[in-house]
Amino acid sequence: MIKYKIVTASENPVKKQAVKDAFTEVFKKNELIFLSTSVPSGVSDQPKNNEETFNGAKNRAENAKTKIQDADFWVGIEGGTEKNKNETRAFAWIYIISDNKTGKAKTASFFLPKKITDLLDKGYELGEADDIIFNKKDSKKKNGAVGILTKNTVSRAQYYKQAVILALIPFINNELY
Repeated sequence: MIKYKIVTASENPVKKQAVKDAFTEVFKKNELIFLSTSVPSGVSDQPKNNEETFNGAKNRAENAKTKIQDADFWVGIEGGTEKNKNETRAFAWIYIISDNKTGKAKTASFFLPKKITDLLDKGYELGEADDIIFNKKDSKKKNGAVGILTKNTVSRAQYYKQAVILALIPFINNELY
């Protein structure tokens, strides 16, 4: 049995759960140890485009690797938004690094209601806007916009989990990557 140590580059409980669920599903026969650490993303608190969001995930993974060096995988997750004409879509990037390769994947995207877009335009983070519009507290540490808007049909952890699994493709197909 192979033992893997996995570091999630966040203390957000939803991100930690998504990483744990994804790695546990992919590496069923392995012994897995999960750690987490809070590290800077190097981007704005609310990334406003695809590139900035991607860079946030990458920076988190790299910063986690610098902070906790004794591990096998470092996982950065960064949620972002992007304007498309008068609408705003939400999504996240996942960036996974090991000592010799990287894996990257993006979640599905969905469009946000105008009320939330208006708050984002005023400088609020998506989690703050969700809390204001839906009268919640710390929604970004719970089900976030995706959970609220789908009436919890899709939890935020489920939403991230699929993309974490997709980012693991290079690691489970060594002969191809």
